[in-house]
Amino acid sequence: MGKTRSSAPSQRQLRVGEEIRHVLSGILATGDLRDPDLSGVSITVSEVRPSPDLRNATAFVMPLAGQNQDAIIAALNRAAGHLRGRLGRSVHLKFTPSLKFVADETFDEATRILNLLRDDKVAQDLTNAEDPPEDGA
Repeated sequence: MGKTRSSAPSQRQLRVGEEIRHVLSGILATGDLRDPDLSGVSITVSEVRPSPDLRNATAFVMPLAGQNQDAIIAALNRAAGHLRGRLGRSVHLKFTPSLKFVADETFDEATRILNLLRDDKVAQDLTNAEDPPEDGA
């Protein structure tokens, strides 16, 4: 029995990542973290990617409207140990993964692509591509 692509996450990684994402979202929604940079801030946890051995996890987060993103990411990484402890009480794994927080840039990328599609030159190319060929071929 051969291995699947090494870069693709396993079903277990996906399940564990989703469970961690759900629990982290709940913890962050309560807003009872002591760091002033996290006080009253709404944070979206869009994805959590555990390592293959499930001992480390990267959480992709985005503060509401992207405000103070760098300060909030730094504060989350300072609070990672505390969050890991709270996570360990809710997620039943042999080892509670170490957490690393990074900014989720998929929203920025989606906006960039949308702006490209709205560009006049691109819109003209898209319109021309939809026109049927004149010679019927």
